Amino acid sequence: MFSERSGSGSGDQNWLRSFMFTVFGTSVLVVSYFPLFYTHLGFSSSQVGYLYSLGPLISILSNLFWSMISDRLGTIKKIMVILLAGQLVLALLLARATEFSSVMIILSLFYFFYYPVFPLADTMAIKTATRYGRNFITIRVFGSLGYAFFALTVGYLLRAVGSSWSMAVCIAIVIAALLITIPLKDAKRDPAALKSKPEKSHKGDKGSGLKEILLQKEVLSFFGIVFLLALGHRMNEAFLTISLKQLGAGEEIIGWALLASALSEIPVFFLLSKYGERFKELPLLVFASLMYALRFLLMSYAHAPLAMVAIQAMHSVTFGVFYVTSVRYITRMIPDHLRATGMALFTIVWSSASGLLSGAFGGIIYENAGRSTFYMVAALFSILAFGGFLVKYLLSSNTKVAPEASLKKQAVQAQDSQPPGTTPAENSTL
Repeated sequence: MFSERSGSGSGDQNWLRSFMFTVFGTSVLVVSYFPLFYTHLGFSSSQVGYLYSLGPLISILSNLFWSMISDRLGTIKKIMVILLAGQLVLALLLARATEFSSVMIILSLFYFFYYPVFPLADTMAIKTATRYGRNFITIRVFGSLGYAFFALTVGYLLRAVGSSWSMAVCIAIVIAALLITIPLKDAKRDPAALKSKPEKSHKGDKGSGLKEILLQKEVLSFFGIVFLLALGHRMNEAFLTISLKQLGAGEEIIGWALLASALSEIPVFFLLSKYGERFKELPLLVFASLMYALRFLLMSYAHAPLAMVAIQAMHSVTFGVFYVTSVRYITRMIPDHLRATGMALFTIVWSSASGLLSGAFGGIIYENAGRSTFYMVAALFSILAFGGFLVKYLLSSNTKVAPEASLKKQAVQAQDSQPPGTTPAENSTL
């Protein structure tokens, strides 16, 4: 399976696929089963919400910290090893913690090492796919497959042994991911992209890359709308398992719900990677936002576990469309030498900042207003994002946008040096 064909880089890609498959198993535990683990310890819905929001708060710093180090040192693999080793040590400590205060402290440190893994893994997938003239989806889709696999198997496993074993399963998956990093080939800087890097970026000013990205109005407006959409997405993510539990679902039903969402996005990933270039990004983002609103509206009226499982299949036309299109949009604006920092900013908006608010306030809404109102609020955020993307699209249609400033020019220069047959979408990445 892992034999390398001459010049094809199949070995590099297959090891990276295996890594993506495994590391997304930790996402299943942290996002979906940690809340059940903490309710098993006797924590209230508000406390679980605070724990969920604490991680995103920490990750705002950690994503920027580790991604900027990665861009500065020109290595992803070494940073990944440090992050996974940190996760392993802290997961061992979490397994022994039972008091809310101690869990809060240790989990904060755990999140410092947990969140940056995913934007860095996506960046590695982009660079590896570009190196061999492939589409990054052929690598990234294995993360979805891994999420689906672990969502189902972990659900049945914890159904048999109990939610108290959640942390032990997490430790085992982190160890496996850490071992797979050994044969991974590092994603080095692209020499051609470095030649196109503007002179001012060689000055070594701290945070110059970050300023270079944030000074673009196109990027800022996009991130602002993404934040609104992310609020609803993260609310559902944080309280889906708790909602299912309240309706009487067992761990295996929860596993099927996670499986439905993970598997549904895979065909959309492939379709958009093949045909997505035929469509402009903003209309696709308008569509995804509208589908998010419909999804959460249906969730607010669902009163049976199987109905909620079925609704999770809408993950395909919500997150599936949104993710691939957003990554394509970001890659078009942000050049290679700032790719890790750009993806970190996207992760901060999509996961960290939104998770901070959705966890804290979402827990309060859920506990005091109930599940139906909770999902109505999530739908409202999606409608606001729908309006934002629609206005952005209408303005761009009526106005010829000037060359999208320096970042787009740099990205075009970098793309000109890519292998023959590589499209802008193939240079894209969560």
